[in-house]
Amino acid sequence: MITANNLQKSYNGIVVLDLPELTIHKAEVFGLVGNNGAGKTTFFSLILDLIRATKGKVLINEIPVAKSEEWKEQTGAYIDESFTIGYLTSDEYFAFIGELRGLNASDIGVFLKRYEEFFNGEILGKKKFIRDFSKGNQKKVGVVGALMGAPEVIVLDEPFANLDPSSQFQLRKIIKEYAEEFQSTFLISSHTLDNITDVCQRIVILEKGEMVKDVQKTDTTLSELKEFFTGEKVKPSF
Repeated sequence: MITANNLQKSYNGIVVLDLPELTIHKAEVFGLVGNNGAGKTTFFSLILDLIRATKGKVLINEIPVAKSEEWKEQTGAYIDESFTIGYLTSDEYFAFIGELRGLNASDIGVFLKRYEEFFNGEILGKKKFIRDFSKGNQKKVGVVGALMGAPEVIVLDEPFANLDPSSQFQLRKIIKEYAEEFQSTFLISSHTLDNITDVCQRIVILEKGEMVKDVQKTDTTLSELKEFFTGEKVKPSF
């Protein structure tokens, strides 16, 4: 589904990402964790062709992202506020994205109704530009926009950041239900280990641009991740 081959990114001769080989399979909910500067956003930016690799390549469904734009039709993403259009209202933005995805007004209305609880009455029907929303509500608009049209691949960089606890739990549910219903491949990064271990089936740890751990989720994954980042043995909660 998504393959990175000999992928490397350098700035001024300093290597910030070095992945000899990584494959993310179809319908996999893939999590990426690491400290600041580990290379998470760099990796996602390479997948989305926002930056060019110093070496190697990324393929989505065998399509080299740096040489073709065909993969864009099957990919949704939210990295930061630049992925929305700040001078539009949320209703205008969803109408715009929906049209790009081939949805009519009725389809868009049905789609957005699924996220009424997540929006909490603060997103739709507001005569307010997206740029004037709180960071959390901007995040909600961007994440839901990335889901429109049931893309095969969905890339979300720190989707839980700036969300209140209730919204974080709602987003967990949204991602798990969406992945099961549409069999989409999710790539998700997060600094919150509880969230990432709850939604992801497989988790990779990046450290200084290199992959140091690649595991399928088990009942002990969360404690193992906490131990990795704290250096302290985590006692079981039972």
